[in-house]
Amino acid sequence: MSVRAYIGLGGNLGDVPQVLREAAERLAVLPHTTGMRLSSLYCTPAWGRTDQPDFVNAVAVLDTTLAPMDLLDALLGIELGFGRRRTDDAGDHWGPRTLDLDLLLYGDAVITLPGLTVPHPRLHQRAFALVPLLELDADIVIPRRGAASDALAAVDRAGIEALG
Repeated sequence: MSVRAYIGLGGNLGDVPQVLREAAERLAVLPHTTGMRLSSLYCTPAWGRTDQPDFVNAVAVLDTTLAPMDLLDALLGIELGFGRRRTDDAGDHWGPRTLDLDLLLYGDAVITLPGLTVPHPRLHQRAFALVPLLELDADIVIPRRGAASDALAAVDRAGIEALG
């Protein structure tokens, strides 16, 4: 059975718009995956650690029969292909990166596994993810949180601008 998954894309090193478009192309050809669509790209202020360049963010939606951990492994493989090296260093957590792919939602599933929490644990706090998510589905609900539109109304969306 196919599940609709939403993936956050972001980065702030290099030609980020090009990297995000190429990463989306790789998402579109993942095995057992169809119907990939990409939101607009948004320039967004750095979040969590503000002493770095602004980010470019987007959200992709796709239908997949991949299990959540298999999808996560595919996302991490795409990141690696773009030079992303995840570390346990605290500075890496919200630091600069070539590409970040986060599994935001996997249908209406609530998943807590080592290395994977869905819905993404801070999705409801991040306008840079909520704005493109709502562009793809204005009625989307975050499991155990409620309407994504309500979450967006409760956070600061200053500085988030669609790229032309």
